[in-house]
Amino acid sequence: MIDAARVTQALAERHLHPDLRQREAIAALTQFTGAGTPRAAFDGVYCYGLPGRGKSLVVDAAFTAAVCEKRRVHFHEFLRDVHRQLVREPTCDDRLAAVANRWLEGVELLCFDEFHVHDIADAFLIGRFLDIALARGVRLVLTSNYAPQQLLPDPEFHERFEPTIAVILQHFAIIHFDGTTDYRMGGEAARLPRWIAPLDVARDVLPMRYTELEGMPASAPSEVTLAGRPLPARSAGKHVLWTSFDDLCVAHRSHLDYLALAEHWQSLIVDDLHVERLQRPDTLQRFLWLIDIGYDRQRTLLIASDAPLIPALDTLSDWRDLSRTISRLAEMGSLDYERRTLIRPR
Repeated sequence: MIDAARVTQALAERHLHPDLRQREAIAALTQFTGAGTPRAAFDGVYCYGLPGRGKSLVVDAAFTAAVCEKRRVHFHEFLRDVHRQLVREPTCDDRLAAVANRWLEGVELLCFDEFHVHDIADAFLIGRFLDIALARGVRLVLTSNYAPQQLLPDPEFHERFEPTIAVILQHFAIIHFDGTTDYRMGGEAARLPRWIAPLDVARDVLPMRYTELEGMPASAPSEVTLAGRPLPARSAGKHVLWTSFDDLCVAHRSHLDYLALAEHWQSLIVDDLHVERLQRPDTLQRFLWLIDIGYDRQRTLLIASDAPLIPALDTLSDWRDLSRTISRLAEMGSLDYERRTLIRPR
């Protein structure tokens, strides 16, 4: 199902030569999906470690190489889809089982990117879903910044998730990506600077960037709809949405808004970010969701702030999952990312 040589070649094209842990992951992925060989002693592969250590690169290359009925999904998107289907599901003895079985219909290989558990309600859903997937014989691949034992770290609820952690430890090959290299750092800067500061510089730059990305000048301010909620837009084109940080991340929104945004526009310009607002936990969490979803969907992102963005985030480094966001911003500001994502208007 997965040819290790094809995976290694795909990684080489991204200038990555697998280290020890990455080779272990490739071997595990090849073994547990192998056709015509004895079934591996595990039903899934769980790859975890610090941000930028190559987890998603390896899994994406393996997923692309896999010859089977397959599905790869970011965890935010999975939770949104399942919750939506649960709301619509007719009353029955076990709505979650009905939704999970339908969601998994025909899927032989399922890859979850950024697997995490912070909420007890999601924990129950995830536990049942994994049980059903394993019972169906679906081969599972999870990437996470968390070791299995660190999932749902809230001490008030962690014990209730321990049965699911035990299932993961029993059924998955656990690969710790513990290399010292962050592959997202140190790349050549993008041709178009992504993180623009201070704001008086942005006033001159952003209209030009909008025109280049959209293919025409910015239109008049308007209002768009994200997940059923209005969002003021400084300009909304076919390819580009230009809006303010306050309207996008200070206002009460959820990851559903950012999923809707990423599904509609290829590029996003976020203007007027005052970095002290990132000190508010709710605002910072929404910003992290925005970056995660934009990165996962390979969207072009420009942010104008009153002070340099990444140094401001570095001062908040004790916040949960922030190191992943900083690592992703570094890659999103690189020439390699720009080449992969920039779609020029016709």
